[in-house]
Amino acid sequence: MHTGMESPRGVWWKPAHKAEKMWVLIAFAWCMVLFAMMPLWHLKGAQNPSGIRYRVDPSAYARRTNEFIRQYKVGEDGGFAVVEPPPGADVYLLGRMWAWEPVLKLHKGVAYTLHLSSLDVNHGFNLSPVNLNFQVVPGYDYGLRIVPTEAGDFRIVCNEFCGIQHHVMVGRIIVVDDSAGAAPTGGAQ
Repeated sequence: MHTGMESPRGVWWKPAHKAEKMWVLIAFAWCMVLFAMMPLWHLKGAQNPSGIRYRVDPSAYARRTNEFIRQYKVGEDGGFAVVEPPPGADVYLLGRMWAWEPVLKLHKGVAYTLHLSSLDVNHGFNLSPVNLNFQVVPGYDYGLRIVPTEAGDFRIVCNEFCGIQHHVMVGRIIVVDDSAGAAPTGGAQ
């Protein structure tokens, strides 16, 4: 048994073998390539959201969301207001422990500006099965220009642990196709 005061046995103090040095050099070079790619992905990458983000008082955002709900409410679903804003409208979605509100009813092929914010803690916005992910932070309003391309019933899942009831934080976006003449009956869950 050795203590921290005694040197380990073996030849640990001898210089590294040529093959070990080569692999360390390859690993370092790859790290530098990835480090250089980060700003390029940010500036040139198509995967980066093209939205706007600005600071906002969480209570002011909640008031704006409540006004949005009052103005465009068309029904209720499981105790949450269902809103149907007009084409081109600003759409507000509020994350709070442990719910997304309101339920959004949008139209396929119509442009909206989706505003996301949190009232209390960080939440993750994941639109399934589209694989759209955002970090929703209290004190920031994130505005994203969206055009739904497919009709259906989509789920919003919080993918950032936000407390004991995190697993029940599921919201909905219903996209209807006006050209089909009827609302969709199925969709992604």
